[in-house]
Amino acid sequence: MLEVRDLTKRYGERIALNGLSFQLAPGQFSALLGPNGAGKTTLFQVLTGLFAADAGEVFVAGLSLRERGPEVLRHIGVVFQQPALDLDLTVRHNLQLQADLHGLTSAQARERIAAGCAQLGITAELGRPARQLSGGTRRKVELVRALLHRPAVLLMDEATVGLDPKSRRDLLTAIRREVSEHGTCVLWATHWVEEAESADRVLVLHRGRLLADGTPAEVAVSLGGPTLEEAFVAATSGAMAA
Repeated sequence: MLEVRDLTKRYGERIALNGLSFQLAPGQFSALLGPNGAGKTTLFQVLTGLFAADAGEVFVAGLSLRERGPEVLRHIGVVFQQPALDLDLTVRHNLQLQADLHGLTSAQARERIAAGCAQLGITAELGRPARQLSGGTRRKVELVRALLHRPAVLLMDEATVGLDPKSRRDLLTAIRREVSEHGTCVLWATHWVEEAESADRVLVLHRGRLLADGTPAEVAVSLGGPTLEEAFVAATSGAMAA
């Protein structure tokens, strides 16, 4: 569903992504685990067309992002690390705007907004301006918004940063439900090992390169640690990465 092939992105002399390649299947919850500065956000910016790669290709559902960008982006939903709601609009208006941008009918928009908000327990917030919501509730609104057009690929970039434990758990539960019910391909970028441990698959990114790829247990073994956390810390702290 998502293929990254030999992707390279530079900022002057610094290489943020260095020949990165991987493939993700439908109905798979994959965690992109990496320390700050590993290249996770740069990868998401390339995948969503905000930045152009210096080399390499991205394919979504077999379509080239370089050659068929607008069509590819219709298959992608995204929650960025930085909040992206219009704080002066109500929750309903934020969601309706997204539905309009994706060409949903009025009936589709009403049904999907109602269903998404009900699943995440935020129906009572529909009439409130976004600026009045807690950080956790804003994230839930952003997730509902990202899923309105039923994307094949969902990208979550450090989506739980700054959230309390319950909000983080609620968000992960909602993503799991989305994968199970709709077969969505999810790539969840994080530097929290405990979030990666619940994923079907873990891709460890460090200095723009893929260090390991597999189930949490397989990654721990391949990086030589007794646990995923210990293996990750060792691999990204110097010796093993070098």
